[in-house]
Amino acid sequence: MKTKELGQVEQVFCFGGVYSNHLALQSMLEMVSLDSQALRLCLGDLGAFGPSPDRVFPLLQEHRVEVLQGNYDDSIGNQKSDCQCGYTDPRDNHFAQLSYDYTLAKTSAGNRSFLQQLPQWARFQCGDFEVLACHGSPRRVNEFLWESNSSDAFLNRLLDQFDCDVLLCTHTGIKWHRALGGRRHVINVGALGRPENDGTQNVWYTSLRPEGSELQVDFVPVEYEAERLAFEMRREGLPDEFIETTLTGWWTTCLEVLPARERSKGIH
Repeated sequence: MKTKELGQVEQVFCFGGVYSNHLALQSMLEMVSLDSQALRLCLGDLGAFGPSPDRVFPLLQEHRVEVLQGNYDDSIGNQKSDCQCGYTDPRDNHFAQLSYDYTLAKTSAGNRSFLQQLPQWARFQCGDFEVLACHGSPRRVNEFLWESNSSDAFLNRLLDQFDCDVLLCTHTGIKWHRALGGRRHVINVGALGRPENDGTQNVWYTSLRPEGSELQVDFVPVEYEAERLAFEMRREGLPDEFIETTLTGWWTTCLEVLPARERSKGIH
């Protein structure tokens, strides 16, 4: 795996799944703009779902965000035939392909080159904690680490295998945090680009900072102009199902991949 070494940091603002939501990205970056010394880290999947994917790249560059390569970024950067999202349901794959074809067509050659060169992992020290950041899991870029089916034993094995105290991931679109005892934590930072199937329009980023021997983990809601994003999505001819999710906060696609417990939380 191509790894970026980021050294010692004392504050991390982390997010995944931008999904072309430039409005949420701008709101989030403005929220943390006063913390000039903090690490800003994106765990990948810059495109998908939303409109005008090229609009996120200048924001990432302006705010000096470190970016990892998600499955979507690998596919767009290398102009593959699909997003490598890891879905198995035909309906989910149908909508994933619509989103992928649109994003590939709308991403410039220069930005595709940027995506192609991104590292898959980042390692850094946050206080005394050794942190490994990736997209899906350190085993596979599109592996889904769900809270309900990730046992403590399995997560501890991952930390052992990949030699870290803290593992940061995304890909599922739903945030969670598991403290495993001692210095060990696994944190799914959720997604910045799409609501997490909870009936609200806001999205999320994650703040990490050491407090003595403890790691403070906070999930922070981000409000943005969801109606404006929906207008832009409609203007670009994106599926009504995507627009409905933006406005209502309930997923209309990508549901079949959800384990039973996560799916039950989203029944509406």
